[in-house]
Amino acid sequence: MGMFLSADPVVKAVMILLAAASVATWTVLLVKVVSLGLAKRRMRRSLDQLRQADSLGGALERVRSGLALRLLVETEDERALSRGLSREGIKERVAIALERIEVSTSKRMAVGTGILATIGSVGPFVGLFGTVWGIMGSFIGIANANTTNLAVVAPGIAEALLATGIGLVAAIPAVVIYNALTRSITGYRVMIGDAVALIMRHLSRELDRRDIGGGPGLRLAAE
Repeated sequence: MGMFLSADPVVKAVMILLAAASVATWTVLLVKVVSLGLAKRRMRRSLDQLRQADSLGGALERVRSGLALRLLVETEDERALSRGLSREGIKERVAIALERIEVSTSKRMAVGTGILATIGSVGPFVGLFGTVWGIMGSFIGIANANTTNLAVVAPGIAEALLATGIGLVAAIPAVVIYNALTRSITGYRVMIGDAVALIMRHLSRELDRRDIGGGPGLRLAAE
């Protein structure tokens, strides 16, 4: 703390910025761990319910909430709107609708990871800027004091190097957390893909049986 208080104002600003970036990193981690954990748990339960169902109607009776319900309702609505049309056309339109939901959900889950990537890549350079600026100030102080005494040089250089140290402290966890969250989000996307595949299997089976039932009010009923 003493090194921070005695540092150059520019170096202080760099340290404060890096400290704020570190706080942002751990905040994103906390929020994403909670949101991804809940989303994965709901999706696992929904996948089990989809596997146990023998039809889309049975799946709607079992799945009562979450993303899987949204996918089922979208499927039933499209099937109702396409009543009397070709089976391949229905499958294609349902696949497009589910794909858009899958993409939008994945994008929403990835919100915040860009901050981690930025901190991980830029943090060390911001810290290095603070170090360079601090060392420049130290050299100017040496020139003004007309001495190379270590007692005069060392404090300024140490304060400057502290900025690089804080930059690394902010950047290294950001990179590790970014990689971990990316893997977790990828796993969640795989689960969404499994849910879409199960729904498409139910739809294909029912269309092959020419059981093209369902009503346009299913969305309101499910909601």
